[in-house]
Amino acid sequence: MLDDAGRRLLRHLLDAPQTPVAELARRAGMSPATAARRLERLREEGILKGRHAVINWRALGYSVEVSLRFTLDKTAPRAFDAFLAAARKVPEVTEIQTFLGRVDVRLSLVARDMAHYQEIYRDRILTLPHIADIEALMHIASIKRASGLPL
Repeated sequence: MLDDAGRRLLRHLLDAPQTPVAELARRAGMSPATAARRLERLREEGILKGRHAVINWRALGYSVEVSLRFTLDKTAPRAFDAFLAAARKVPEVTEIQTFLGRVDVRLSLVARDMAHYQEIYRDRILTLPHIADIEALMHIASIKRASGLPL
């Protein structure tokens, strides 16, 4: 597991992912060489998976965010596989999650406006295979969006 120095390094990396290694090292109280070795080891161990771009969809003209929760017809063989394969092809879908329980799949999607969302919903979402039930949740605000656990 992680020691205190490793936790400090990851905490600073989560706060500012674009920070150069030398600055991360300074903030975490270690030498740049030690920080670089620790980061490499965290990558090798699969703890640190990489750096990701965070897209501001609103800045690109997508003002509507929707979470769609699906219950699938599980009597159909390979319903999950067919549904997921089709959902991956919808360009406006930004995230796909699967669950155990009443809800089987959740899709997050973005649209330019409500008219665009209605078009996506009618033409792409309702045509996905094996849907038994669907619930749409309109995104109002992000209160907390964290990428990691407190370290």
